[in-house]
Amino acid sequence: MPPRPRRSALYLPASNSRALAKARTLDADVVILDLEDAVAPEAKADAREAAVVAVREGGFGRRELIVRINALTTEWGIADLRAIAAAEPDGILIPKVDSPHALADVRSLMGTATPLWAMVETCACLPVLHAIAGVTGLGGLVMGTNDLALEMRARLLPGRAPFLPMLAMAVAAARAHGAAVLDGVCNDFTDLDRFRAECEQGRDFGFDGKTVIHPAQIAPCNAVFGPSAAELAWADAVIAAFNQPENADKGAVRVDGRMVERLHLEEALRLRALAGVIGQ
Repeated sequence: MPPRPRRSALYLPASNSRALAKARTLDADVVILDLEDAVAPEAKADAREAAVVAVREGGFGRRELIVRINALTTEWGIADLRAIAAAEPDGILIPKVDSPHALADVRSLMGTATPLWAMVETCACLPVLHAIAGVTGLGGLVMGTNDLALEMRARLLPGRAPFLPMLAMAVAAARAHGAAVLDGVCNDFTDLDRFRAECEQGRDFGFDGKTVIHPAQIAPCNAVFGPSAAELAWADAVIAAFNQPENADKGAVRVDGRMVERLHLEEALRLRALAGVIGQ
């Protein structure tokens, strides 16, 4: 299977019909219909129904459609899970995941094989991230830096110094098990310079993409997390070098004055395939 672009993942409240309609026209790779933080308690039931209708109606094209439900410990969680699982979106995002056992409990209540995604947003989940990422059927991890900041009593400052260890841990856990991993949101959607800096930081850490809360954040997010012209030029050079007959049995070759191994060929092929999917 070619890699699936997940450069930008747009949160939007499932209770907002205008936002649902607009999401079908935006360039986000992932749309996350939110039943949790973005929906007031009195609107939870209506938002659930709206999400089910939106999933079944479709119309999101190539966009991956994920629904974030309320935690199972809330009065809405189990009803959310059963209704959304029956609608079968591309994934169900579970908040407040403290352990792999929590995901097992979710799976036992579902009745479908819809991929689960897990929020990384509690202090309790950090020591067991590797085990959470290894749960069968997990599609990916999503950083919840706002909730982490609240639990830790940390400040969400430019540069995100308090959260750098958690960002690295989440990426490593996801990569160890072949899961996707998305960076957390930038709350100040009017400061695109700060947002782009966070995107660059997340890309440097190895995230597949970033969750966003405003359409204005989509374009810079896609630009940063998509393969750059320089990366594609490198990928093409590596692929061409290993395609030379004299290099067929070599484990390493010289490309532009540097030694490149076959593990770099795998990354070059991934980048070129990802660019091809984005170009479609």
